[in-house]
Amino acid sequence: MLTLGIETSCDETSIAIVKDGREILTNIIHSQIDLHRKTGGVVPEVAAREHVLKILPVLGEALSQAGVTMEQIDMIAVTYGPGLLTSLLTGINTAMTLALVHNKPLVPVNHIEGHMYANWLYTKGEEAPEPPTFPLVVLTASGGHNELILWHEHGRYTFLGATLDDAAGEAFDKVARLLGLPYPGGPQIQKAAEKGDPKKYALPRAWVSEWDFSFSGLKTAVRRLVTEYRESLPEGEPLDEQFIADVAASFQEAVCEVLATKLARAVEQFGAKEAQLAGGVSANARLRAYARELLPPQLPLRFCTNLRLCTDNAAMIACAGFHKYTKTPDQYKKWAPIIGNPSLEITSW
Repeated sequence: MLTLGIETSCDETSIAIVKDGREILTNIIHSQIDLHRKTGGVVPEVAAREHVLKILPVLGEALSQAGVTMEQIDMIAVTYGPGLLTSLLTGINTAMTLALVHNKPLVPVNHIEGHMYANWLYTKGEEAPEPPTFPLVVLTASGGHNELILWHEHGRYTFLGATLDDAAGEAFDKVARLLGLPYPGGPQIQKAAEKGDPKKYALPRAWVSEWDFSFSGLKTAVRRLVTEYRESLPEGEPLDEQFIADVAASFQEAVCEVLATKLARAVEQFGAKEAQLAGGVSANARLRAYARELLPPQLPLRFCTNLRLCTDNAAMIACAGFHKYTKTPDQYKKWAPIIGNPSLEITSW
């Protein structure tokens, strides 16, 4: 079965074609990073305009690269939330039009679920990895969301916790901006941290409720630290490179400690058979290492070795859509309009 996935929830225009829910035939991603780097973050109106300009060329490239036509596609899956509504609408309208014109089943997919399913994927020509084993605990962390979820089986979840303020990826971006590092902040913080001392600054860890997260206090502490350091410098003098590296390392260590600790605690408490990292922040090498240190040695820790699958992409949407469709196919055989939901939450199906 061939699934065409469409993802436009934020600033990536992506269309993928995935075979049988796991094998990626093509996964085209048009990134807007260069556009938004100028403003240090995503401008919704700019993102929406770029999606409109790129969606059809990306569709054509995906079909051409996979060597298939729309007639050979068996179903369509599209992100309908959470995300920026103006961005979501481009993908949704494209998906609805294609499904109606070509008479294909249309499956709406939660963006966060998509990230969770990214760990099931492999690229054509690679050896298929063993599928994940339920029940498992998955930590999703990116610029817009941060959740801890107990995953019982396809479509059945227990929502454990989420961020109460800034998501981890958002905190990375904001701290990078404070340090004068370019957007996006996650890779820049990790790179700077490689030359820094993670114990140089005693930054706070917010151990709020049992499973929730909070990073606003940590961000504020970094802002105060940077402000005080700037005031000690002669006017106009830039931040010292070693100071930047030490702050980056200390900040990264604080975030990763909280994320990895709560993941490990949830795995132990709920008797999960494996742990997963998903979302853009899951690409962080220190988070992966920290989680591995805290989890039992024999317990599998799964994350995407292909870093392109950590960030927003349509292959993960196709994968999630495939599993929704195969579980309840009759629900999607009749065309129905999809309404975007920028505040969509994880629910079982």
